[in-house]
Amino acid sequence: MSHTATSPVLARDRSGPAGTEPTRSPAPRRRIRWHQRFLRDRALIMMALPGLALVLGFHYLPLVGNVIAFQDYVPFLPFGSSPWVGWENFEIIFNGDPAFLRALRNTLVLTLVQVLFVFPAPIALALLLNSLLSERVKRVVQSILYMPHFLSWVIVVAVFQQMVGGSGLLNNTLRAHGLDPISLMGNSDLFVGLLTTQVIWKDTGWATILFLAALSQIDSSLYEAASVDGASRTRQLWHVTLPGIRGLIILLLILRLGDSLTVGFEQIILQQQAVGLAASEVLDTYVYNNGIVGGQWGVSAAVGLVKGLVGVLLVLGANKVAHIFGEAGVYKS
Repeated sequence: MSHTATSPVLARDRSGPAGTEPTRSPAPRRRIRWHQRFLRDRALIMMALPGLALVLGFHYLPLVGNVIAFQDYVPFLPFGSSPWVGWENFEIIFNGDPAFLRALRNTLVLTLVQVLFVFPAPIALALLLNSLLSERVKRVVQSILYMPHFLSWVIVVAVFQQMVGGSGLLNNTLRAHGLDPISLMGNSDLFVGLLTTQVIWKDTGWATILFLAALSQIDSSLYEAASVDGASRTRQLWHVTLPGIRGLIILLLILRLGDSLTVGFEQIILQQQAVGLAASEVLDTYVYNNGIVGGQWGVSAAVGLVKGLVGVLLVLGANKVAHIFGEAGVYKS
């Protein structure tokens, strides 16, 4: 009987290194079918259904109403029974309606000012709060700064009226010292600055929450290494802190651009009568004044539809630019 000799090299190849078990290929992952996933996650799905119903009912279902942008809409007729006019409502907009152009100009000015001053404000405030050494002081300051966010715009405008209005604290103090009062609330030239100041005062503290959470995730060893290398606080801020929250900044900036043509309907409509339409009319108030008040439903719906499409294009463009610079953006293309 002949015996087949086995080479030591072949033996090692079959069994792996000496003293170890033979290597085995990993078992294929079992695919989970959709009904198995449903059964597995049914509790989470049931909890998500009320929120999904609200989103569908109040965000997606009303999109069907955009058809009135192509109609001479009459509210008293059944839905879809108003006369169809095609692109006539859009022609009124793009043929140079003075009221629309005025609203568009004011909207773009407010958008630019708020992107330049309102968007960076919570970043700067979060950096200042993060530099506080005492956690107790930081929590107290945060609680104070969060409070204005929970006030309605009616209260915020009333507070500013009592402080800087014609009969407010500032002007009463000036009169008491023999000085001329300053018209701030009713001055059309200062209206953009007034709106920006109100937004910063109301929402900056609340907007710092995300940035403070992102700052807390930065590895402290990076600051220690930078300090050992001789980096000053300014250099640490520029080379460690800001890169650590750059992804969040870009993400929020993209989302802000998508909503950039919405500049605060309630805030502006409450103060529009004091400064006039020439300085305060924006796209949102234009839709309200011409649609609900003026009865031009089709034209107002066309303006809203164009504004939404521009917002979508801004988000897509900004997301593409973020990908070019190596950031994740809102979604991956």
